[in-house]
Amino acid sequence: MKEEAGRAECGGEALFKDQDFPSDDTSLFSDSSTPIARLQGEITWRRPQEICQLPALFPDNINLGHAKQGLLGDCWFLCACTFLLKSKHLLNKVLPPDQPQWGDSRYRGSFQFRFWQQGHWTEVTIDDRLPCINSTPCFSRCHSPTAFWVALLEKAYAKLHGSYERLWAGQVSEALVDLTGGLAERWSLGESEEEQKPEQDSDQVRRRRLDLDLLYAVKDECALSCSTHSSPGDASELSQYHALTIMEWLDVKTASGSNVRLLRIRNPWGRCCWGGAWTGSGAGWSSVDPASALDLQARVAEGEFWLDETEFLSQFDDVTVGYPISDEGHLKSIYTGQLLTHNHQLAGRWTKGHSAGGSRNSSSYSCNPKFWLKVCETGEVLVSLLQHRKWRNTEKYAQTPLEDSANTTHQHYQAIALHMWKVEKRRFNLSRMLNKPPCASTHCHAYEREVVLHGELEPGYYLLIPSTYQPGAEARFLIRAFSSSPTSLSALKSPAPSLPLTTDGEWETSYFRGSWVEGSTAGGGRNFLSHWQNPCFPFTLSDDSAVTSGVNVRITLHQSRPDTALHPIGFHIYKYLSI
Repeated sequence: MKEEAGRAECGGEALFKDQDFPSDDTSLFSDSSTPIARLQGEITWRRPQEICQLPALFPDNINLGHAKQGLLGDCWFLCACTFLLKSKHLLNKVLPPDQPQWGDSRYRGSFQFRFWQQGHWTEVTIDDRLPCINSTPCFSRCHSPTAFWVALLEKAYAKLHGSYERLWAGQVSEALVDLTGGLAERWSLGESEEEQKPEQDSDQVRRRRLDLDLLYAVKDECALSCSTHSSPGDASELSQYHALTIMEWLDVKTASGSNVRLLRIRNPWGRCCWGGAWTGSGAGWSSVDPASALDLQARVAEGEFWLDETEFLSQFDDVTVGYPISDEGHLKSIYTGQLLTHNHQLAGRWTKGHSAGGSRNSSSYSCNPKFWLKVCETGEVLVSLLQHRKWRNTEKYAQTPLEDSANTTHQHYQAIALHMWKVEKRRFNLSRMLNKPPCASTHCHAYEREVVLHGELEPGYYLLIPSTYQPGAEARFLIRAFSSSPTSLSALKSPAPSLPLTTDGEWETSYFRGSWVEGSTAGGGRNFLSHWQNPCFPFTLSDDSAVTSGVNVRITLHQSRPDTALHPIGFHIYKYLSI
């Protein structure tokens, strides 16, 4: 009966059913390790027109379009969704406008979304069948029961990850980057920590302490979210980890003439979880002008509450700051408020035995990938190091992560850091330079998807070295540079890992591919007359004795065969004179 109704609404054409993300348990669960595993067998899938009479993507009252968390532990994702409602151009990037909706003759039961992934925007198409219990969506939805943009966006994000269950627990910063293509940083609200010296290195998570005044220039444009790692004293409902959205903050004058800073917080659960001095008829309001108090209290929507800065700093552990993005797509600095109109990105990877050199504590640190950042004019520069989540190589969206059962806390990411040195010229002694402190760094290695360093840089060349804490730890990564003045970013050719760095300058690497083919180029060893049929690869050294003195050359031969079926191989080098 439901399918017939769908056909009739679409002029007799069947509604789209996504075979890549079907309406069954394979889309809901990955390993049934979260509390939603108890829902197996209770969930039905319904399209919005089967849930309410007049479904729409957005409600007429946009305040009712905010996300309300359901049974899925993805508060981190919903906090990032809230930011999209503040920025129409970002929302249109993620949810392309003018898609046929219910009641439109073009409607076919599908919607397209876009997410930023490892440097580019990825399109995800879903059908609009939503997991329900008793005809009500059981996961996230809008406060308006007839608006479905949040539920559909959540489904598309779940498809990107492989299942709804994979959205259980995450970082707001990751969701903000995926939804905007920009940057996000996590700041500590705890007591000030002793400044980490640049030459030290560790795998400890050490974040800078946030001073809200730092963000004053962009406070109405940036995305702000706060999180608690344990239940605050006045928030007994909050679980061990919970993320909330900071909707606004402002300085209010009290009756005594002083200022009090108030923050309006939205709880994704859709209900108030606070009992402080500024909720309802709390004692705090008596210190504020009655007209101002009424105005501020009128701004509170369902699930929101006010608290002052002292309460905020004492009850929450972290703040995540998403950088503003202009209509033209330029990042705006949270430090200065200026637009960073120049940006570059390059991909790289740490490979065991070649370019996974580990931290500066390791003798193999110099083997790590290296990048040139050329700054043409003095300006503000942000450089980020974003590592790819560890996925198994399976389907289109590479949904299944590579998990180490012995490491459940940091199973998806390596501990990473980024260091930067200023060099006087592009020809330099690498070993001598690495013995000096970097001019900027993320200091310690953190189990974060992305780490960011910031500075006001003078013109010149800067060497960037991304690293994992453990030598041999493999991962792919993306280096991104944002700046207010012209810059360029390029990869530096690296030396072979086992050779001493005895000369100035860069190493040049050449690769040759060949094959041994029976009857043609498979000549065998030097004991066979056919040896000369083997592939030959000439290479040349400069005949300038000043240049060739002390030159190191390393040659390796690699066969592309399974480890269990390797041939005995070798190569010879002959010197010959060209005529």
